Amino acid sequence: MQSEDITGMPSEEQVEPSNQQRAAARSARAKPRSIHSCDFRAAGRLSNENARALTAIHEAFARHLAIALDAYLGGGPKVRVATLDQISVKDHIAGVDPLSYIAPFSIGTVPGTVLVEFDVELAFPLIDLLLGGSGAPLFEPRELSEIEEEIMQDLTSLIARQAEVAWRLPEMSLAAIARIEASALGQVCSPTEKLTLVKFEMEIAGITGSFQLALPASFVNLLLKQRKADQPQKKGALRFFPAVSLRERILDCDVTVAADLRSMRVSVRDLIALQPGCVLKLRAPVRTPGMLTIGGREIFEAMPVRNGPQKAAQLMRRVPMTDWGKE
Repeated sequence: MQSEDITGMPSEEQVEPSNQQRAAARSARAKPRSIHSCDFRAAGRLSNENARALTAIHEAFARHLAIALDAYLGGGPKVRVATLDQISVKDHIAGVDPLSYIAPFSIGTVPGTVLVEFDVELAFPLIDLLLGGSGAPLFEPRELSEIEEEIMQDLTSLIARQAEVAWRLPEMSLAAIARIEASALGQVCSPTEKLTLVKFEMEIAGITGSFQLALPASFVNLLLKQRKADQPQKKGALRFFPAVSLRERILDCDVTVAADLRSMRVSVRDLIALQPGCVLKLRAPVRTPGMLTIGGREIFEAMPVRNGPQKAAQLMRRVPMTDWGKE
């Protein structure tokens, strides 16, 4: 006797699923996986929003610095933000030119140390300009002399003042400290810390060079926090900024207002005979009022008067509205 299953069908007649059917069933049940490569060094990178905020802050700094340098050096310098990047202190130290001019800023109670770094190709032309030269480039890189060190320290002090204006951090007072060697960066910044490098291109007296600000992560976070605090809170446009009515829009329009005499005729002979110092007789009585026109339409009769040192028009009779359509 054949055994039967619960459906009443003989067990021998049941059809076993094939291997392909079982594989298809497993793939249907399996959830799709999304696999991406991971770079652990990218952890803590700036978001696009924060990068845009930092760029906006330092574009304002570049404008302030260009104006200050123009007053300090002349020559109409141009300063613009070139790049914004994040890098570890260790990698940054490895890429710094040993002859670069590097000066830290003391920032009081604000955490971290901010650095300004000048390429040697820009530092020497700036020094030459400040000494009264033409800003000639340096063909053979060398160390700065004592006088050149003092000149660069004055320049970094000017940069510190403009950065203080652009950053607008409360209770922050920037001051440029004496230059440090590139090999001493590890003593100023922690090797495991990340720096945000804001690179600027400067063009002055036909010379183009670059310098950069190195900002520690703690200082960048403080800048972004202050930036958000300075911005007004976003509110719903319909709720807090209702649409302006048509009447209010019309009331804010600008129109041309003129006070002049009514149209009158003057002979061409009198016009041709005009010379400097001549008086043209308009043949209109002095007491005849002029007309105040708005947008070319006559609105009021007006008499010329004086209001202190200014000329004015005293409004008299209003022109009837029925006359407005007359040409």
